[in-house]
This record gives sequence, C-alpha cells and structure tokens, in this order.
Amino acid sequence: MEENTEGYGLAEGKILLIWTILFVVVLLPSVFRISLGISHFYVKILITMFEWATLKIEEGVKKQKAMALENLISTGIIQRDKTSMEEELAGQRGGCFNLADVMYFFKKGCEAVAEDEVTQRFSSEELVSWNLLSRTNANLHHVSWHLTVVWVIGILIRYCLLMPFRICLAVFTILLLISATTVVGQFPNGRVKHWVANQVQMICATLGVRCLSGLVHFHNRENRPQEGGICVANHTSPLDVLILASDGCYSLVGQTHGGFLGLIQKSCMQTTQHVLFERSEMKDRHLVRKKIREHIADKAKLPILIFPEGTCINNTSVMMFKKGSFEVGGTIHPVAIKYDPRFGDAFWNSTKHSMMTYIFNTLSSWAIVCNVWYLPPMVKEEEEDAVHFANRVKAVIAARAGMSVLPWDGGLKRKKVKESFKEEQQKKYCQLVIENGSVGNGNVC
Repeated sequence: MEENTEGYGLAEGKILLIWTILFVVVLLPSVFRISLGISHFYVKILITMFEWATLKIEEGVKKQKAMALENLISTGIIQRDKTSMEEELAGQRGGCFNLADVMYFFKKGCEAVAEDEVTQRFSSEELVSWNLLSRTNANLHHVSWHLTVVWVIGILIRYCLLMPFRICLAVFTILLLISATTVVGQFPNGRVKHWVANQVQMICATLGVRCLSGLVHFHNRENRPQEGGICVANHTSPLDVLILASDGCYSLVGQTHGGFLGLIQKSCMQTTQHVLFERSEMKDRHLVRKKIREHIADKAKLPILIFPEGTCINNTSVMMFKKGSFEVGGTIHPVAIKYDPRFGDAFWNSTKHSMMTYIFNTLSSWAIVCNVWYLPPMVKEEEEDAVHFANRVKAVIAARAGMSVLPWDGGLKRKKVKESFKEEQQKKYCQLVIENGSVGNGNVC
C-alpha cells in the first residue's frame, strides 16, 4: 500500500513539474512579450504534416477528381462575368430599349439563387487541401490507413494534450486580468497608473494569444495607431481584438453586457476608458458619434478600435464599411488582418454557433496563425463625404490583405436586402435607357 502511495505521489509530482515548466515557458515570455521560437517550430511541423497529407490524398484520389474539387473550391459553382451592367447590356442593344434586356436580370437572378456572393461570406472559408480537422469541409481521413492513423493521433494531441493546457492557461489569464485590473484601478490617476494598466492589458492579451498556440506576424509597426486616433480594421472574429491588443492598447466601442462578460468589462473599465453604451443608446447614432468625438478630442486617450463592417466576415472579403466612424473627423489608422485557414478557422458564424461552441472549436484547433498590416494613416480629403472616405479606406485594407471588395452590408447576415439596393439597380437601368434615347422616341427593339 505504501509503495502504491509513493508511486502515485511520484507520478503526481512529475505531472505537476511538467505543467509548471510549461507555464513558465509560456508565462515569462508573455510578460516580457518575447518569443522563444516554439510557435514558429510548431507551425513548421504542422505545414510539413499538411504537405504530407496532401500527397497521400493525391495518391488515394484520382487526379481528375482532385482537380475538379480544387476548381470547385477555388472558383465556386458559378463562373461570373466581371463586366458591369452597362458594359454587358451595351453589347446586346442597338441604341434602343430591347426586350432581351430582361435576360440579363434573369441570369443574375439565377446566379444569386444558385450561389450568391454575399451569403457565402457568412460561412466558413473553403480549403483547397485538408488540414486533418474533421470539422472542415473536406473530410478525407478515409483515403488511406496512413492518413487515418495520423488523423487519430492528431485528435489525441489536440483534445488530450493541447486543449487541457489551453483551458488552464485561459482560466489563469482571465483571473489575472480581473485581479490585476482591480488592483491597478485603485492607483491614483497619473502616468504610473496609465503605464501599468497598458502593460497589464498587453500581457493578458499576449497570454490569450498563447492560449490558442497563436502565431501573429505584425508588419509595418511604425504605422501603429497613435493616441487620439481611430483604428479601423476588417472583422473576422472576436480574436481580432485579442490579437491587436497584444501589440498595442486601445479603447473599444461597444455595447455593455451582463454576466461574466460584463464582469470583464467592468474590470477593464477600472484601468482603461472604453466607449460603452447601453442597448437603447446604441440606436442613437448621434449620441454614439458625440461620445467618440469627445474621446478622440483628448489626445492623451488611447486610440479607439472600431470594426466598421459591424459583423464577422469569413476572411475572404471586406464588406461595406458603415460611415459612422468616418463622420467624426480625426485621423484614421487602417489595419488589415488576414488569418491562415490551414491551421484553424478563426471566423465566428454567430448565426450558427454560440460563443461557447466557437471557443471550443478554437481551443481544439491546431493553432491560430495570422498576419497584421499597419497601414499609413489616412484623413478625409476636402469635399469628400464619409461614404467615399469609408470606401477608400476599405479598398486599401482589402488590397493589402488580398481580399475581395464587396459593396454589400454585412447586416444582410440577419436582415433582408434594403429597398434602396433594389432601387439603385433600377435607377442604373433607367439611366442607361434614357441615355440611349429610347424613352421619348418610342423606340422599342
């Protein structure tokens, strides 16, 4: 009995020692915000494994089928023309109204029914190659027994080794954030409190990224948002805030919450001035703009972080930027964020998954790898309205991240198309007919 007790105690001590070493390896570098190269080495191993899996898939699946699958994933089931309405109809008409014009709108309607370019942005990004995660669109572990063995080993590593450690580190990080902000909040206002609060925020954010085995590449750090400015970025995931906060401090604009998330908000408010609103106030755009304008007027306050899309998009495109944040004035600091989907799906489809499901999927993924580009600051030009300024900033962000630009409102994830969008297409066609002189002359082809 005594030998069993000693053996159990020895094993328990070894496990405790291993976890302590892991925490020290992760915690201390996070405090000083340095990298030991472990994440880079881990990602290189994953890339090698994915390349090997791709070769096995190509051996087990006929090349023709693989090429067809790749083409389907990369181009979709609809091959769309890049020409505009004016260009396409000009080739069909002879300078007058043509009844065949209805075929253009019929074709566009059929394309939208089969595969529209908006709703597919609200589902997970398709992968050309399989990343050994069964939740992804291509589930090919049955192709060969070698692949099946590696897939099973991957499940054991992710759920039995990585995930328990990540959960423990996440709980530690949350407790550290709440306790540290509570203590720092008691400091008298001044430079010391401001500096300590910023360090606490960045350390906790860095630990949060480490919870996901995150590897973030920051580019052009000389363009990082300055105090008193507005930082705008494309929005893929709640992780966007965590990633940006690990490299700088921001004030957030958002709605007040209750429960556990409300507790974290209250803790952060003790050290950092965020622009938070009640649900009823969020509908008052004038009040929101007023509070943002007051915040950026004080050059001593942190830059405000805003996601103008207003919802999460699936890492493939940038949708309409709402003009509100571009009406308050000040300097806009654009930031482009692009995730690597091979290691894990960072996109949060809030209409399909709850926050807890999303957190579970993220913690059980291989890793979160992304690139962040700080772009040169931009200001509104003379005689430029907020809508054109927002579109100019959106185009710069999309070009840097290699994403497509879509004019549609991200609110279409939960709402129907506005009548104004339909009227805009009708006005374009009417203008085209009028310019051709068909109206008033009685010309019908």
